[in-house]
Amino acid sequence: MPLSHRENYLRNATFSGPEWIPCSISCSGATWNQLRNDLEDVLVKHPILFPGFQKGKHKYDSFNGQHKTGEFVDNWGCVWENMIDGIVGEVKKHPLASWEALRTFKAPDPTRFTPLGTINWDKTLADIKRAKERGGLTTGSVEHGFFLMRLWYLRGFENLMMDVASDDPHLPRLIELIAEHERWIVNQWLDIGVDLMQFGEDLGTQVASIISPAKFAQYVAPVYKSLMQPCRAAGTHVALHSDGHVMELMDQFIECGVNIINPQDLCNGIDNLAREVKGRICIRLDIDRQRIVPFGTRKEIRDLIEEEVRKLGSPAGGLELNVGIYPPTPPQNVDALCSAMEEFRTYWWDGRGG
Repeated sequence: MPLSHRENYLRNATFSGPEWIPCSISCSGATWNQLRNDLEDVLVKHPILFPGFQKGKHKYDSFNGQHKTGEFVDNWGCVWENMIDGIVGEVKKHPLASWEALRTFKAPDPTRFTPLGTINWDKTLADIKRAKERGGLTTGSVEHGFFLMRLWYLRGFENLMMDVASDDPHLPRLIELIAEHERWIVNQWLDIGVDLMQFGEDLGTQVASIISPAKFAQYVAPVYKSLMQPCRAAGTHVALHSDGHVMELMDQFIECGVNIINPQDLCNGIDNLAREVKGRICIRLDIDRQRIVPFGTRKEIRDLIEEEVRKLGSPAGGLELNVGIYPPTPPQNVDALCSAMEEFRTYWWDGRGG
């Protein structure tokens, strides 16, 4: 009998011999807006990756919050500006641009609000309970940009970089305010008993981490540990996403409690990941979205997936493939990507892998 999705996922995360590589493709709202029926025609061809997808069911032009053109104020008081429907914009007005505002500043009430909306924890608990009863993989999460990015959303990026460089005495108070808020949320998910906790923020530029490893150890790692190590102690897996180059932070991620890392492939380097990360923790690989997927040929896309599966995968598991699709990716490239992922998802268990 084949493994269930949950059992396969957990075996893969723990190097315990899955039967396929977990694969996921997420199409941005902007891509849906651009490709529309052409994208639906592609997805319906790939039921392995999009089970249950039916043409005509997607709701177009339903953007809201961060994803809608214009201004949006989140529950922390940050004012976002968005120029493109379907892609998250950026914070233009920062409620703590002056430290004077910190004296009366309060985090949103996590019992009622997420950073972007509201939450009903009773309903959430009931949903997780039903998922467990059906044998599904259960996940909890904090918001993308839960800590370091939230600091710069509140202060402004340049202000925060100066705060970190100068060890501004106000910074510890703001850090603890955010950390306390996030710990409450993590504890709710742990009380519910999820299989996996998802953390995500973008810690890298194209060529290096946004802050140095020393400053990461000083300001970021203690908060990460306070959020992630209780998850591991409870038997919950910890996944961390980061865009950008973060190779110099990998050892600290692992020390903090991360056991599933979601790095971007080409800016970190496939060979670097194979040498320094493979076999230590599960790699949820974020497939290139800057060059090959949007602009490459069908062969280039297939070659990339094959290289990544061969170099980063193994019969024991430890590799996921994760792709976000953004404009100007054409529909034929989405189809090529789906076909390549379907072709190589069982590579290590169908007689092809060494």
